[in-house]
Amino acid sequence: MTPYLAITDQPIDVAAALAAVQTDTAGAVNAFVGTVRNQSGGRPVRRLHYESYDSMALTQLGHVVAQAYEKWPMLQEVAVVHRKGTLELGDVAVVVAVATPHRAESFAACQFIIDTLKQVVTIWKREEYEDGTEWVAAHP
Repeated sequence: MTPYLAITDQPIDVAAALAAVQTDTAGAVNAFVGTVRNQSGGRPVRRLHYESYDSMALTQLGHVVAQAYEKWPMLQEVAVVHRKGTLELGDVAVVVAVATPHRAESFAACQFIIDTLKQVVTIWKREEYEDGTEWVAAHP
């Protein structure tokens, strides 16, 4: 049960993240796919820019996943891939995929990982609008 964790400047392959968590013992695979939307806080968004301190972010992701394994001992496989660089509308920014024997743990672990990642991992987001840019918090 080694999680697949990555930060990339390339488009995220959602199918590969799902394949990374497939196991014959899991009855549930849950995924969160975060995409770039066209507005934030009522302002039209043109694109996003993500920056990260990769080595620290990967270490922090590892800690988040370790916490998930502690909270849900039935958690079998985890994949987390986050994009960095400039992303256009509709691009996939992050994928979290988990596999568990049953759906309840799958939903809960997936939500915990994405929510905690947004709070503690050193990945920063800058939104670009028609009239400028702004660094934004993960949880407005």
